[in-house]
Amino acid sequence: MIEDCGVVSAEDWDKLTAAVGEAVRQAAAAEVMPRFRSLAAHEISEKTGPQDLVTVADRLAEEHLTASLTALLPGSAVVGEEAVHADPRVLMSLRSDRPVWIVDPVDGTRQFVHGDHGFCTLVTLARDGELLASWTYAPATDRMAVAVRGRGATLGGRPLTCGVPVPGADLRVATSHPDFTSPEEDRAFARLVVDGVAPRPCGSAGLEYLHVAQGELDAIAFGWENPWDHAAGLLLVAEAGGASATLSGEPFRVQGGNALPFTAARDGETVRRLLELLRGPEGDTAAA
Repeated sequence: MIEDCGVVSAEDWDKLTAAVGEAVRQAAAAEVMPRFRSLAAHEISEKTGPQDLVTVADRLAEEHLTASLTALLPGSAVVGEEAVHADPRVLMSLRSDRPVWIVDPVDGTRQFVHGDHGFCTLVTLARDGELLASWTYAPATDRMAVAVRGRGATLGGRPLTCGVPVPGADLRVATSHPDFTSPEEDRAFARLVVDGVAPRPCGSAGLEYLHVAQGELDAIAFGWENPWDHAAGLLLVAEAGGASATLSGEPFRVQGGNALPFTAARDGETVRRLLELLRGPEGDTAAA
């Protein structure tokens, strides 16, 4: 798998992770940060509704990353949020046997538009549905988290470890924002409002995954499966020692078709507890 991507040694991975990290930083520096708190009204538009925003920074940063990432790994494809919005057939690249970059140029666009620091750029390298490496970059605070399959996760070059929840303390859980959930998912998330669990709406998905990997948040639970929102964070949490599963108990598939909601957490026991709550007393699933 890794050899097919042209990465055959630890030294190769080190070179690739450094090069991709620099490409992500350059894209953010060129296309995102110059527009932070400087967007004109005509540079912001809606995709599916008033809560689903896109800006010129999203589009230009994705174009920048598409060019730089495919140059770093010739023959690779890119599945980017904005490209998929323009042409859903782009998602089919996730089902091919070629290396694929999964890109969210600005994760947390609403926060970006409102001038809040809570946004990031997400890049993941995958092949045949397997997540190989990911980069989570928060440009407003200049934080870079990197995960490589089987080699761990780092933030600013220092190892990340999820740890375990504090015994006896309420589980801190970020859940799908109610602006983006269905009635069925709302009922599932309402089951988390119990003694011992403290749910709250999520912000940028990528940053919430980072909070879990840092041990600052116990778990997350989401009701949508866009790969660009989750691929980077799922690998980051896994390599920091955490766990995840969909409502059926199976691993999350970036190609889609997951039983939703799904959860990622600091440890497997928390994943099991949250899935039991999300299923409800009858073991119902919110969506298939």
